[in-house]
Amino acid sequence: MDNASKVYFTDFRTSIGVSLTTKLQKLIRRAGIGDIDMNGKYVAIKMHFGELGNLAFLRPNYAKAVADVIKEGGGLPFLTDCNTLYPGSRKNALEHLYCAQVNGFNMVTTGCQIIIGDGLKGTDDVAVPVEGAEYCPEAYIGRAVMDADIIVSLSHFKGHEMTGFGGAIKNLGMGCGSRAGKMQQHADGKPSVDQSVCTGCRRCAKECGSDAIVYRDDGKAYIVPDVCKGCGRCIGACSFDAISTVNDSALADLGCKMAEYTKAVVQNRPHFHVSLITDVSPNCDCHSENDAPIIPDIGMLASFDPVALDQACVDLCQAADHFENSAVGDHLKDEHFHDHGDIFLNNHPDITWKETLEHAEKIGVGTRDYELITI
Repeated sequence: MDNASKVYFTDFRTSIGVSLTTKLQKLIRRAGIGDIDMNGKYVAIKMHFGELGNLAFLRPNYAKAVADVIKEGGGLPFLTDCNTLYPGSRKNALEHLYCAQVNGFNMVTTGCQIIIGDGLKGTDDVAVPVEGAEYCPEAYIGRAVMDADIIVSLSHFKGHEMTGFGGAIKNLGMGCGSRAGKMQQHADGKPSVDQSVCTGCRRCAKECGSDAIVYRDDGKAYIVPDVCKGCGRCIGACSFDAISTVNDSALADLGCKMAEYTKAVVQNRPHFHVSLITDVSPNCDCHSENDAPIIPDIGMLASFDPVALDQACVDLCQAADHFENSAVGDHLKDEHFHDHGDIFLNNHPDITWKETLEHAEKIGVGTRDYELITI
């Protein structure tokens, strides 16, 4: 354990007169955020503002708690995220800012400004050389993210339909990529439609980020490979599991690319990471809805090491009992379903997630070895 990273943890229990935001501030102070010289420095707080209609995203109160601690240290915090590759309500800065405001994020509720990291159309980025990269020698990161002196990630830890879970690495790696960066990470995954399963409901076309889905004479969907950007939004949109990636290694490659993008964001500057395991929805907050949580709320964690933080969150989730009334519960009630003994595989059996952490450790983003310190 000599080389283990410290991960600090506290649950959601509170005593009378002590709020959860106060408890969060105590956690990040204990984890050492004050050791970073923030005086006069620009501090990007990377978080997800939630898609319109989704209610599982982190409340702005948590962002304010973190921003206030940063300001106490003389830092100049701002909240940031980059535009999405798919349509939704965050595909350009105007819609993205509107979405954030509707979901409660503004100067009053968070104590700081919001800057969309890759500009109006998702094209304002910086090509960042990635040290030790095997997939992405250059990562395309939102310019405002790279202009910051310090990066702090504030992540809602949850399930994810393509990466197994969304935590610090997903928040930083995919979330800080510009539109070109997101395309680079998704490029290996060109999905296809199982015609025997497709019902012709056309929901996938509404979610498609590249107008790549057309309909045959029988009403079934078809994805045009040369037009498809590989964003994978259609996979999560299909309620009938009719869409999957053609390249079996695509999801593993996606996780490794995401790890390399995370390294591009954190390398050569101070960084600190916070994750809240609450409202653990089965899918990403990019959805315009959120299904019931798959496990109970667990707690808040903080660390200087995003890999150790994600690993600790994974282990805590694996040790939790699933909710019967959830996507995982539904799967396990199916007599034909194979119990993987893994909450993320029981949530989305076709995903991979371990490769992301393994590759992140391999290229020096952090370590999977950690010491969990409960406060």
